[in-house]
Amino acid sequence: MGRLEGKVAIVTGAAGGIGEADARLFAKEGAKVVVADIKEVEGRTVAESIKKEVGEATFIKLDVTKENDWKEVIGEVVRRYGKLNILVNNAGVIICEPLEKTSLGDWNWMMDINSTGVFLGTKYAIEAMKNNGELCSIVNRGSLGGMRGSQNLAAYCASKGAVRAFTKAAAMACTRAGYTIRVNSVHPGEVVTPMAEKEAKDYGLSLEDYLKQTMPLYPIGFLAQPIDIAYLDLYLASDESRWVTGSEYVIDGGSLVR
Repeated sequence: MGRLEGKVAIVTGAAGGIGEADARLFAKEGAKVVVADIKEVEGRTVAESIKKEVGEATFIKLDVTKENDWKEVIGEVVRRYGKLNILVNNAGVIICEPLEKTSLGDWNWMMDINSTGVFLGTKYAIEAMKNNGELCSIVNRGSLGGMRGSQNLAAYCASKGAVRAFTKAAAMACTRAGYTIRVNSVHPGEVVTPMAEKEAKDYGLSLEDYLKQTMPLYPIGFLAQPIDIAYLDLYLASDESRWVTGSEYVIDGGSLVR
């Protein structure tokens, strides 16, 4: 308990899945958490649940693709709490389809949310963090798809590969500028979340059948739950990782090395 005591955190895509797990765990560890999501009803429900059960949280609506939304959300957080210490750029989307059937609209949609959203969040978080005199951390959500290719995930892989490279550039920019801001990326394999349900639907499968087909890809013998990723995000968000920046963390049950 208390690993994030005194910290102020924004978690995007926190209305469900890994983002919700992050928000709950961060609040439990002492952070004031902003649940940021485009899904207003679900996001407010998560924030209210956190306040009742584990700690301090508030919901702010955010479309990660809109620059003005980012300005307004981070401005509101700084006005309300006086600072920002942690940003988890977690919001993301996926479409599973063959490359030759991927439309430009689908490509742009995934790039806008998965890549441009991370750029905008990082840009405006740095502006808010760079002069607060405290250790700060930005955690960007990559994916195993950003580490290797997949025949039905070309646009998704590209969007997550961009996060991987961008994170390293952002980390270098912060260190060279002398900011006390660390920037790292986390690359999960299959996690049992609403995104996995979306993948199953795209393949015309039930979630149960999809997870059964996916299981052999993970030598550890089981698929991750959101909390498994949240604990790694917690480490990177906390001052325990104060000497870690520009790093990429693969958390995939051994899939990449099989």
